[in-house]
Amino acid sequence: YTPWDIMDLLARHGLTWHEKTLGQLFCDQKAGKVLEALLAECEAGGVDLMTDIGIESVSYSDGRYTIKSADQEWRTSNLVIASGGISIPKMGATDFGYKIARQFGLKVVEPLPALVPFTFAEALMDRMRSLAGVSADSIISCGKISFRENLLFTHRGLSGPAILQVSSYWQPGEEITINILPDVGNVLEWLKTERQNRAKSSLKAALSNVLAERLADYIAADWPGNMADLSNKALEIIAGNLGSWTLTPTGTEGFKKAEVTKGGVNTDALSSKTMEVTKQPGLYFIGECVDVTGWLGGYNFQWAWASGHAAGQAV
Repeated sequence: YTPWDIMDLLARHGLTWHEKTLGQLFCDQKAGKVLEALLAECEAGGVDLMTDIGIESVSYSDGRYTIKSADQEWRTSNLVIASGGISIPKMGATDFGYKIARQFGLKVVEPLPALVPFTFAEALMDRMRSLAGVSADSIISCGKISFRENLLFTHRGLSGPAILQVSSYWQPGEEITINILPDVGNVLEWLKTERQNRAKSSLKAALSNVLAERLADYIAADWPGNMADLSNKALEIIAGNLGSWTLTPTGTEGFKKAEVTKGGVNTDALSSKTMEVTKQPGLYFIGECVDVTGWLGGYNFQWAWASGHAAGQAV
């Protein structure tokens, strides 16, 4: 079930989309319109929707599953768990899927926040809060992984698409490296040229031509005077702050802000063709409750559509 399949479905409901710089597709209409299209498909397929029902138990006997709530009971030969991860609990996210998986002996890879903003030590934040709201086209690296998109400074730390992408690969204690001049090949040589051409200008004035004013002011704060006053050693330090600014997050903003959950039901226990548990007939896990995590920009939605289609065809 490819991206073109879901795009064709949405197009049949009058929805349109646009492509961003990295090839990501975003719907032009609000999320409510996508929901309306999906609900219309459910109605056409004769789906019964039952909400605000707490499931008290799930059991299996004689080839059938029994699902019980406080006042209802269902019996079925096929049970598909599509309960998502535990990100953004205020939207109703719970660990229900993980509990069911463990009940039937499946391994659950530790759930962790992904596509999530970073937080930093208070001493650093005391300085960086002056940058809250500033964004910059940047290359963010963590180990061998790097992404070029916008970086956003917040009152709590760093966010923006580039940070969210890297967060899925970051491990506690690791450093991240920020290049806030990605279009400047050799930052040190560029600074030397600026010093030569703008000897009587300040570093802030030079940086303001390529960075947001508040960010230029932050970088230049420790270097008053004119460009001509800056030694080669000083330029090397400044170049490092611009092209390879190294920071160590203290953590993330957690599940309350994470767009997705990394981890979940181990894929080794599932059929890659049908999403059925290989040792438990009739039980399926799909979507975000499975240990599959995509990049920002619709990849996690596509996994939900594709894995759901695979299970749907099987049942």
